[in-house]
Amino acid sequence: MIPDTLVQVLGKNSLITAFLFVGVLVWLSYAFSRRFTAGHIHGSAIAITAGLGLAYLGGKLTGGHQGVADLGLLAGVGIMGGAMLRDFAIVATAFGADPKSIRSAGVVGALSVVIGVVLSFAVGALVAVAFGYRDPVSVSTIGAGAATYIVGPVTGTALGAGSDVIALSIAAGLIKSVLVMIGTPLVAGRIGLNNAVAAMVYGGLMGTTSGVAGGLAATDPKLVPYGAMTATFYTGVGCLLAPSVLFLLTRMALTA
Repeated sequence: MIPDTLVQVLGKNSLITAFLFVGVLVWLSYAFSRRFTAGHIHGSAIAITAGLGLAYLGGKLTGGHQGVADLGLLAGVGIMGGAMLRDFAIVATAFGADPKSIRSAGVVGALSVVIGVVLSFAVGALVAVAFGYRDPVSVSTIGAGAATYIVGPVTGTALGAGSDVIALSIAAGLIKSVLVMIGTPLVAGRIGLNNAVAAMVYGGLMGTTSGVAGGLAATDPKLVPYGAMTATFYTGVGCLLAPSVLFLLTRMALTA
């Protein structure tokens, strides 16, 4: 059992406790990735899967709706995982990008990002419609989730989607990330994924940074920076287009 004094200290410093909890979870996930998958499944995907599982378990144990944040000791996770810190992290990532890097990818790299976002969104939206969703907000949120598990919740929050739909968008993005990680080394030889330019185009088309990084690491570690570069811009473009232009086009298509 955890001593009462320690529980009180952790409870009073809930946000610090949340960072500690997530840090330990990520550390264990990366250790699991190295030991049991030889790095073929990226640690971030394992961490996200474990986080979703713990969120479900926390909700079942407490009967609440905020996952592990419903546990008093981990209440700070609700703040850490809230929209404010999430959006701050995305903006910080964008500010860390060097404009010269995107120019080095050339026109093909830039087009791959836009094509990748639109294509992923369209596939996700069609799947949502096939499963009976007709609300433009829900369809757009799930479509955005098919782009990445970051674009989905950002879009859903901006459009006012329900928590269940946002959860579906995260699940869609997570499945895509895992599939890209596992599938990249299997198809690399067939698609000529063996040079920097191909890696940049691939990262722009796939878009999931963790999936592309993990997949390229299993294929050729030297290709990781190139694929991750365009994949990072993909997330930014998705957060820009999905809740605006793509949502408007989706609403027009569903109400026509």
